[in-house]
Amino acid sequence: MTEPDLLYSEAEDDLRSAVRSLLADRATPAAVLAHSESDRPYDAALWGVLAGDMGTAGLLVPEKLGGQGASARETAVVLEELGRTVAPVPYLTSAVLAVSALLACDTARDAVAEPLRALAEGRRVGALAVPLPAAPGTPPPATVRADAAGTLSGEVDTVAGAAGAELLLVRADGGLYTVDAASEGVRVTGITPLDRTRPLSRVTLTAAPARRIAGEERAAASVGAALLAGAGLLASEQLGIAEWCLTETVRYAGERYQFGRPIGSFQAIKHRLAELWLQVASARAAARNAADALAADGASGADAAVAVAVAVAVAQSYCGQVAVRAAEECVQLHGGIGMTWEHPAHLYLKRAKADQIALGAPGRHREALAALVDLPAP
Repeated sequence: MTEPDLLYSEAEDDLRSAVRSLLADRATPAAVLAHSESDRPYDAALWGVLAGDMGTAGLLVPEKLGGQGASARETAVVLEELGRTVAPVPYLTSAVLAVSALLACDTARDAVAEPLRALAEGRRVGALAVPLPAAPGTPPPATVRADAAGTLSGEVDTVAGAAGAELLLVRADGGLYTVDAASEGVRVTGITPLDRTRPLSRVTLTAAPARRIAGEERAAASVGAALLAGAGLLASEQLGIAEWCLTETVRYAGERYQFGRPIGSFQAIKHRLAELWLQVASARAAARNAADALAADGASGADAAVAVAVAVAVAQSYCGQVAVRAAEECVQLHGGIGMTWEHPAHLYLKRAKADQIALGAPGRHREALAALVDLPAP
């Protein structure tokens, strides 16, 4: 394994600038709040520009398969910016989880290459039908069965991104299947989520027509690869949440006066924000290390695989808690206005709490990390 590169390249900075400019125009706090009060699963207009026009949906996909031929590093930059705005788009669920699952299959087959190209070009939205709390390393057991005719029956709960998705990737007892969400026998029922910018659903299949794209062994590996990539890159979204909360709180502390002084001049506030800054800086290092490890995951061998798993476990052990801490400090240090529905602080707190238990809670990743580095609990 090469030494990790935690710095941003010029190309990554340019990508950040473009995505930030788009989100500053299309995903303002007022727009995100208005969306959270609507029944739309995601902002289709914003997604069309972000995924299709800008091509970010295909960053993980090779050019020959319709993507941009970039890597997890560039994808992480996009997720950082999406975390900064809690934008209601299915980037994590479609461009990361669904795409990663397809990339781990045999992409030489048309049954895999066709949906992968559609997702990479932003023409379709996909979702991997696994429970959102599922952690890498231990893919959840299949709760869907395939019959002799190739149709699927069963139910998967708490699936993120299924609402509004056109293509579902479903692991059944016979392998991994693609399912058209508009097909007869497919029902997607909304579940009230904590974070309304990332809807959760219950996917129920009743003799639903499906197309098999991988056998049972390949299916387990595909879902595992998707969960690993998703967990590692989720850390970058959590970093973006924490950075926005810290920046916004520092700005407010310099403008809000109490007893004739800005509250940021009080020592207690200074210490809390300084400690939070250190935690955010550490979270940035952990998230960048995970993205860099995933980007370099072409190396073969058990040691390389363990190094990637360690980087992801470290990132998720730490970044989720930092994002929640930053969001909680943002709400508290904004005082009364931080508790209002009109202020966006609650959107960040909800996303941070939802992200903390997504793709494995921090405790689950600490357990995995201890096993990976042979450091068992006493």
